[in-house]
Amino acid sequence: MQTKRYRDDRGPTDAGWLKSMHTFSFGQYYDPDHMGFGVLRVINDDRVIPGAGFGKHPHKNMEIISYVIEGALAHKDSMGNASTITPGEVQVMSAGSGVTHSEYNGLDDKQVHFLQIWIEPNQHDTAPGYQQKRFDPALTTNRFGVVVSNDGRGDSLFIKQDAQVFVGKFDEAHRTEFVTQAGRKYWVQIADGHARINGESAKNGDGFAIENESSIILEAETQVNVLLFDVPQ
Repeated sequence: MQTKRYRDDRGPTDAGWLKSMHTFSFGQYYDPDHMGFGVLRVINDDRVIPGAGFGKHPHKNMEIISYVIEGALAHKDSMGNASTITPGEVQVMSAGSGVTHSEYNGLDDKQVHFLQIWIEPNQHDTAPGYQQKRFDPALTTNRFGVVVSNDGRGDSLFIKQDAQVFVGKFDEAHRTEFVTQAGRKYWVQIADGHARINGESAKNGDGFAIENESSIILEAETQVNVLLFDVPQ
């Protein structure tokens, strides 16, 4: 079974400095039919103008993943981390028992466009943690490469949940097949570009809930940047 979440059906936030589209209920946007996908609770598609960002704010008991599509995201937190995330990198912040952080556009002349993803942990009130990594392009070029997992497989970043995040950046006309596993379900999020997912048209911002399918076939219609989430059924 495959269900498409059209990009224009997502919940909007427009704060002037921030334009965000929420795949699932978040903040003032509430849709009882879209509360998450298993342990995957949030996919926010955020665009922040130069000189602006999210001031210090707290989080607790959530695995928070940031994936930059365009520009640069400047991060500071109460653990003493200060870094900038750019395309090709992935950041994981395990909020655990509590952490405070800020996120700002790291450039003066260009918006930052990024996905912020929340995954519910399977352990609560643990020590907060921070990871950031630039992955070899070979890992994600014309294939789905694991960048986040529950066991750090393949030098991926670690989260406290039985879930994996894959990234794939595909050339136009490339076709790939991802074989699914029993007892799992999958969310495909198009970060940029156009493709077909199991024969169904998809463009940047679209998402797909996929359950009880033997595989996920992607056919790139342009250069396309895709995230694939593997979570317990």
